[in-house]
Amino acid sequence: QQNPLYRHCPMEELNQLDPDMMLNIAASPFDFKHAADRKRVLSENARTYQLPIYYCNQVGAQTELIFDGGSLVMNAAGDLLEELPYFEESIRLVQHEKIGTIQEALPEAALVHDALVVGVRDYFHKMGFKKAILGLSGGVDSALVMVLAVRALGAENVHALLLPSAYSSDHSLSDARDLANNLGCSYDEVPIQSTFDSFQSTLSPFFKDLPFGLAEENLQARTRGVLLMAFSNKFGYILLNTTNKSEAAVGYGTLYGDMCGGLAVLGDVYKTQVYAVCDWINRETEVIPKNILTKAPSAELRPGQKDSDSLPEYALLDSLLEEYIEGE
Repeated sequence: QQNPLYRHCPMEELNQLDPDMMLNIAASPFDFKHAADRKRVLSENARTYQLPIYYCNQVGAQTELIFDGGSLVMNAAGDLLEELPYFEESIRLVQHEKIGTIQEALPEAALVHDALVVGVRDYFHKMGFKKAILGLSGGVDSALVMVLAVRALGAENVHALLLPSAYSSDHSLSDARDLANNLGCSYDEVPIQSTFDSFQSTLSPFFKDLPFGLAEENLQARTRGVLLMAFSNKFGYILLNTTNKSEAAVGYGTLYGDMCGGLAVLGDVYKTQVYAVCDWINRETEVIPKNILTKAPSAELRPGQKDSDSLPEYALLDSLLEEYIEGE
């Protein structure tokens, strides 16, 4: 069977030894579209060589990679006999040719949710960290990161800072408080206006009467980043970055501001996927306040600001980005 990854196909050579079965010890990274392709490739190989396949996959996170488990057993006809759970360690004794457990196919949002929880949990445990902090804005991205962190680390190990400015809406603050209370997390409110005013005063001899613009918007984000990092250093928290993939791809985050952090939890999650995962989290009960999911996305760095002022609608933007990034 032709395989562009190999000059010589390993199975063609191993098959000359007349084996009884194939044992594939794998480290296959998670991709939310990958499971079906994986089963197809294994089934094709089983049929080609008329051998059963035992596919044993790594599970857990290592740096930026997440391994999803989902080990498989195929018979020589390429039929799926056994499938182990995704995103958890499992041991199974398999009776050859006897059909066992087949996992129910999870929706994409559930797979992304489970992968991210494992990613956060293993990042902290394997690095010897325990406590996380994040800036909770009342927006959808920080809300999702907060839920994932709580499910990975426990509410007692997650702390939020609410960092309102003069441009923060009242509902953003109340939404952030409601979410923290829903999750049972501690939080502090640290208004940034006086710090921001101090920066503006220091810069005024140089900025003179130039109009309010990007510099002042980013200065607010960087003020928040400084405060979050101060809490991180003083209390031993690891700061979680809340920027999503769509924003990062088009430069919509602020360097040294909202892009600070040890782990970019949503760094490979498009904005439309963020909403889908939030909807899945809320499928049975309202964990994330409804207002967070229905209001127009905004950085709230100037009066009346909306993401759509400078970006296409996220459904359009994400379809373009996926074609450009994944589709090359």
